Amino acid sequence: MADTSHLPAAFNSWFESRGWAPRTHQMELFAKVSAGNSALLIAPTGGGKTLAGFLPSLVDLSLRNVGDTSKSNKQATSGSGRLHTLYMSPLKALASDIHRNLEVPIEEMGLSIKLETRSGDTPSHKKQRQKRIPPDILLTTPEQISLLLSDANCERLFADLQFVILDELHELVTSKRGDLLALALTRLRKLAPNLRCIGLSATIAHPDDLRAYLVAQPLSQKVELAALVQAKGGAKPHITILETQERLPWSGHSCIYALPEIYEEIKAHQTTLVFVNTRSQAERLFQELWRINDETLPIAIHHGSLDVSQRRKVEAHMAAGKLKAVVCTSSLDLGIDWGDIDLVINVGAPKGASRLAQRIGRANHRMNEASKAILVPSNRFEVLECQVALEASEAGQQDTPPLRDGGLDVLAQHIMCVACAAPFAPDQLYEEVISSQTYRYLEYELFLKTVEFVATGGYTLKTYEKYAKLRPTKDGRLRLSHPQFAQQYRLNSGTILDAATLKVRQVKPRGANSRRPLGFGGKMLGEIEEWFIEQLVVGDTFIFAGQTLRFEGLKESEAYVSRSSSSDPKIPTYQGGKFPLSTYLADGVRSLISDPHTWSDLPGQVHEWLTMQRNKSQLPEYDRLLVETFPRNEKHYLVCYPFEGRLVHQTLGMLLTRRLERAGLHPLGFVATEYSLALWGLRDMGLAIQRGTLRLDELFEEDMLGDDLEAWLAESSLMKRTFRNCAMISGLVERRHPGKEKTGRQITINTDLIYNVLHEHEPDHLLLQATWTDAATGLLDISRLGHFLTRIDKRITHSALSQVSPLSVPVLLEIGKEPIFGSASDALLADAADDLILEAQL
Repeated sequence: MADTSHLPAAFNSWFESRGWAPRTHQMELFAKVSAGNSALLIAPTGGGKTLAGFLPSLVDLSLRNVGDTSKSNKQATSGSGRLHTLYMSPLKALASDIHRNLEVPIEEMGLSIKLETRSGDTPSHKKQRQKRIPPDILLTTPEQISLLLSDANCERLFADLQFVILDELHELVTSKRGDLLALALTRLRKLAPNLRCIGLSATIAHPDDLRAYLVAQPLSQKVELAALVQAKGGAKPHITILETQERLPWSGHSCIYALPEIYEEIKAHQTTLVFVNTRSQAERLFQELWRINDETLPIAIHHGSLDVSQRRKVEAHMAAGKLKAVVCTSSLDLGIDWGDIDLVINVGAPKGASRLAQRIGRANHRMNEASKAILVPSNRFEVLECQVALEASEAGQQDTPPLRDGGLDVLAQHIMCVACAAPFAPDQLYEEVISSQTYRYLEYELFLKTVEFVATGGYTLKTYEKYAKLRPTKDGRLRLSHPQFAQQYRLNSGTILDAATLKVRQVKPRGANSRRPLGFGGKMLGEIEEWFIEQLVVGDTFIFAGQTLRFEGLKESEAYVSRSSSSDPKIPTYQGGKFPLSTYLADGVRSLISDPHTWSDLPGQVHEWLTMQRNKSQLPEYDRLLVETFPRNEKHYLVCYPFEGRLVHQTLGMLLTRRLERAGLHPLGFVATEYSLALWGLRDMGLAIQRGTLRLDELFEEDMLGDDLEAWLAESSLMKRTFRNCAMISGLVERRHPGKEKTGRQITINTDLIYNVLHEHEPDHLLLQATWTDAATGLLDISRLGHFLTRIDKRITHSALSQVSPLSVPVLLEIGKEPIFGSASDALLADAADDLILEAQL
């Protein structure tokens, strides 16, 4: 039993009144933090991480005798007016949930502690009041912390800050939001020297990365680490792969085949979370479930594009136990503590072992009870991925990515943040920045180059007054050149760059002769990407917010819609919504498919498919690349199976197309899936390989990442798209201006012009460096492609076939696929698959 002798009597009494006892890891974390250390807690879902994280803060506040504990509950929560603790999470929904759950012990113990939330949804008058009279505990986001640090009174605001609690830390640190947070922590440590950071995480592969992230790093080579507390594992989850009686699809991601079985599971359980990987999948699956919902079960939808009021309504109904199921995306991946959820259904492959663990953890949310989950693969390849993910879960394996190096565009934004608060000395700021593990290896010259970029825009742009944001003072510091730049910073700060969106407002339908103005009244449903709305004409229908809507028109930044009963609506798609296949699962799929002895747990349909592949062609070997060539419909195909994820395969397809063109083989196109890549053209590539005029070792040689890559990037729009994001994050280009907001098209035209100028006149410009780094690790995944090319160097197997192979059927079904809306799409895909399999069996 944990030693609770150091807890105040009120806390021990509260635990006893609940019939609880603090867990060992909770008290161990309390002891380490109370001794003055920052610490990382790794505990399974349901292990009480959040309570453990807050315990040092709540106890410290109670011992400070803030207020009179004899006051009424209303008076007792008035607080001290000094900010004591910051809590940050990746999700606004998580902060709201923590607020609700934390109020209970504070009220029941009669503690004089005030807590509030602060996010982009918080009214501006409340934000202003929080700066003047802050609560004791503020639940917020990394973006809001940076905005507070840009205020001239930030030193007073954070002077008494004692704790920063970082929930789901592994999710925060692996993106540019993590870079922004790392820089904010360096500034907070300067303003509050006694600050202690508490990191909370359930799934993590590299704990020392996070331990280093939590503390200031010295100028020496030694790496400082926060204290580590690891809870002993709870009950292992019970995970199964759906054993469907239907035919497994060859391709696609809808899982419509499994709808009746998913519905039966929802009926058989108290509350079910149905996870999908994208918002468009959520919309479609929700509609299909409603279509067969003969018993009118209360089923809701939840994703990040819905209006905040609708999301909060769903969350409240979940907390009250009023919903039978929620179809959701990663908007509910993390930490929401709803103990009544007794089943998680993951529709589609999870793409990562750690992501699967997060989602499974939503069921029961109790450490000593096994969570129950069902995996529903969308297609036959995904069956293999689900099997590997299941085995990873049983082995307790994690595949969270390692800590990233900080982005220069985020650094530029932080420099502007610091300047908005007060003039700064570059040398002092440099030492502050490199005290972060994320920016520890930043060279001084590159830092100064970033400062120069913020101050003037760089060599090429410094002649333009609009980029002259900083000016030197007499004592060598830098200050804002005009107060308007502070306002512009605050309107445009942050690193989350969703595609340009338009608000969706539901209105009453207008008749053909109606004189009522467009947009009269109506409620807000959420936001949808601008490019999708631009494709619609009045009268088109689409699915959004769980409804079928008719497009009525566009006015300024709002799209007006009305309810519709159309049976053929479109489904909005969202840019950047898909997860990449993790390297860990990709490695497992290669291992599984290459060894027939491991197929015993696979469904009969998949076993039969792989056996057919072994008989008709070859199986991809674990340490080699299989390349198949065959003719079909007067074209010639080359199909390979890297199993490295769609991003890598798309980049590889672009580069191979260039090489095949130079070889005179006239490639016509390519298509990539998560598992394979197909190219086709007019010339017989298989014959060229057999004659030796096309050598596979040379075709897949690693030097394609040199001149070929640079030549392709010079022609493609990918670099401009990446530059656009870097330009917005760095503050070079504004998304918002006082009184107006630029459209996505306006921003793109602006950034394209700047890109062309810099590319021609200053090719080593700081933002071009940042763009290349982002492209290499993001859209192109060049580092992973490089590892793949090294792995298969001179280890390529060619299988020359006279017809389609069974393994190539899924990728061939992707060729020329156009969006087909409605249930007919699945039937058409099934018919096409039948034709291809018939060819493979001939």
